Amino acid sequence: MATNPIRNVSDTALWVAVYRARESERRDALFHDPYARRLAGERGEAIVASLPHGRSMGWTMVVRTVVIDEIVQRCVREGVRCVLNLAAGLDARPYRLDLPASLQWLHVDMPEMVAYFREHMSGEVPRCKLDFVEADLRVAGRRREVFAQARAHGPLLVITEGLLIYLEADQVAELARDLHDTAQARWWLADLASPMLLKWLERRLSPGLRSGNAPFLFGPAEGTAFFAPFGWREAGFRSTWDESFRIRRTMRGAHVWRWLFRFQPAARREAGRRMSGIALFERS
Repeated sequence: MATNPIRNVSDTALWVAVYRARESERRDALFHDPYARRLAGERGEAIVASLPHGRSMGWTMVVRTVVIDEIVQRCVREGVRCVLNLAAGLDARPYRLDLPASLQWLHVDMPEMVAYFREHMSGEVPRCKLDFVEADLRVAGRRREVFAQARAHGPLLVITEGLLIYLEADQVAELARDLHDTAQARWWLADLASPMLLKWLERRLSPGLRSGNAPFLFGPAEGTAFFAPFGWREAGFRSTWDESFRIRRTMRGAHVWRWLFRFQPAARREAGRRMSGIALFERS
């Protein structure tokens, strides 16, 4: 029996880096991450190969990357002075995006993940002020300490790319409350799944992820309304489905499904649109 190359949630960063590397190597690439192949390494490719439908999932990660790139740069233009990147993994945006040198970027992750990233990015020069923060966000005291540190550099944009889906609902609630009360962030950028998506992923990917201690957990039935009691309102929602057509990175058979959706009731079409997406939250 083959050994699962996924050991924990942090290893999913290697998986996602493979998709960024493959997109960057296309002749018509939508972004260029020259570090992704190095960061993903051989184990990143092994993870993709080990997951059923692993290769075909790349379009969703490309859409997510493109959309978050766009929103980060827009928020910076609109006054953000600090980006708090939680569970940052192998995110090389401080090195590859056109960012002002005065911007403060806090790259936060578990100690072993920060060490891996710094080792593989040794010698590279970020485009803004970059600080690495080692923290287990499950520890409330340490989490609030990091958030208070970030608040001092505001106005603040928080990124939780690829994080929330691996948390329980009560953990997401605690995070949302602390980002509002302690970090006092202006904006919060997160990818969000729905119960419909979780069921689909359970059939296709979750067995390998569960055995690697990285199950998919969070997909609120309320959608972005889940965050309202903690002081956050939806400032924008970019549907993964819609965005895939905009940037021309769609799933196989997408145009057939798009045609079929035309015959569905409006409520069902809207549920399909919001099955997966990138939400920008603003303090309410």
